[in-house]
Order: sequence, then structure tokens, then C-alpha cells
Amino acid sequence: MASQSQSGPTGGRIVEGSLETLKLMALLVVAVLLMIGDRRGGWLEQVREGAETMLDPVYRTVGLPGRLADAARETLVTRASLMADNRRMTEELLVLRARSERLESLLHENRRLRELLGGTRGLQVEARLVGLLDVDLDPFRHQVMLDHGSALGLAPGQALIDGGGVFGQVVRTSEHHATALLVTDPDHAVPVQVVRSGLRLLAFGTGDRDRLELRNIPRSGDIQVGDDLVTSGIGGTFPAGFRVGSVMALDDDPIRQFRIGQVRPAAALDRSGEVLAIWTRTVDFEPAGPPLPPPQPAPDALRPNAPSEPPTQTVSGPEMRP
Repeated sequence: MASQSQSGPTGGRIVEGSLETLKLMALLVVAVLLMIGDRRGGWLEQVREGAETMLDPVYRTVGLPGRLADAARETLVTRASLMADNRRMTEELLVLRARSERLESLLHENRRLRELLGGTRGLQVEARLVGLLDVDLDPFRHQVMLDHGSALGLAPGQALIDGGGVFGQVVRTSEHHATALLVTDPDHAVPVQVVRSGLRLLAFGTGDRDRLELRNIPRSGDIQVGDDLVTSGIGGTFPAGFRVGSVMALDDDPIRQFRIGQVRPAAALDRSGEVLAIWTRTVDFEPAGPPLPPPQPAPDALRPNAPSEPPTQTVSGPEMRP
């Protein structure tokens, strides 16, 4: 009994070892066959490709944190760079816009000064630019306050013009300010002349900033709708030749002895921010063109008390021989 019990476990282990050996041998044979088949037929390549395809999500999942970190870092760098570029371009845009606005302002100012000075062409006058500080809102008094006064040389009676024409005249001055009366004030009148015919008249203010009035026009006077009016220079306040306005209507007065004209002012009375104060001055006339050459000394024959010489006679024709 004892011998049978001892041989039982030993025999079982031998059988199990033989089975393991057979399994190993079988696996080796299968491996060798697979290697030979793969080398010759390549049919395991498809199996590997399928396995890699199936494992691709796993690979992507494993590499996802690294890619996310790289993407986040790149996004942060790109965002910071874009924000810096945006800030820089915004600053440059503001600078360029400021320069553009400044340039546009200078262009407008240059154009306005050209318009203001255009009315003085051909006249011997001096002009100073003054600004408007305040406008009298009283509908029966058309007055403005200027930002310069007697310190600049302004005086009562000083003529004022803008880019369109006659604006008004100074009525009161202090050291640094002055009050001006507009041409449309009911108490203002300016001597005018019709450009086309030369007819001289007076243009009165009406209290309406869009209208002047010509009174007591002779019925035989040569004036018609559309005629331009300029200052005539009579009275000495306004130099001759500045635009005053244009005739927009002609009517008969109530007693039909004269005519009354309605004039549209040439000056931008409700839009001007700066005007020119005019001073007349006397200058010597200098002809246009290049300077004349210096005088040359007169020939002896043209000098007074110069000895006279007999004139030389020249005879033309065939030569005479004895």
C-alpha cells in the first residue's frame, strides 16, 4: 500500500511534465511554421496591419496629453503674440489716425487761409487773422466778439472779411477783445457797386442773416437779378473790391418811384470761425516783371554841349571813274 501511494504522485508529475514538454514542442513547431509561412507568403503582414489599426486609438489616447500640452503652449504663445501685434497695430493706427486728422486739419486751415486771403488779391492792404469768441443771440443785434483787441491794432471802424466777402466792422475794442457789427445788422450799411455796370448804391442790414437790402435804386439804374456787388471804397471803411453779395430780387417800392433790391450776403455769417481784419496801406507801385537794367551813360553825341561832327554820307551806286 505504501509503495502504491508513493508511486502515484511521482507518476503524475512525470505525466504533467511530459504534457508541458509536448505543449512546448507543439508551440515551437507552430512558431516555426508561422515564421516560414510569413517569410514566404507574407500573410501575417495583414494581421499586423489590422492589429495596428485596432490599436491606433490606444496610441492616440496615450499621446493625447502630450499633444494637448503642445497645443496649449502653442495657443498661449500664438495668443500672446497676436495680442502684442494687435496692441502694436492699434497704437500705430491711432498714431496714423491722429496724423491723418492733423493733416486734414492743416489742409482745411490752408484752404481757409487761401480763401480768406483770396479777397485781398490786387489790393494794397494788410490783414490779420482773428477768431470769433462769442455770438450775440439777440435777433435784433447781429454782433460777435473777437479774440483780439487794441493790442493787435484793432480799432473801431476796422473792416472784417471772411472767405466769401465782407463780414462786418469793429465797433468797440478793449486791449484783448473787440466787438464787431455784422453787415446784416439793422444799423449797418456798406457802400457797394454793381460789378457789371458800376452803379453805386448802399446795402443795408435787415436783421436777417441771409439778406441785405438795396434801397432807393433809381428806376433807370442798370441793375438786374444775379448781379454781383462789391465794396465801392466810398467812405474809407471798406477798401474797394471786396465781395458783398449778389442780387436775388428786385421790387418796386410802395410809391413806385424807386426800386428795392434783395441781396444774398457773400460772407458765411453763421459759419465763419475766423475772419480777417483789414488795414489799408499806401505802397509805391512796382511794375510786374524782371527788374530793369541799370541806366547806361549816354553817348557823346547825345550829351549836352558835346562837339558836333559832320555826318558821314554814304553814296550807293556804281563807282564813278574819270
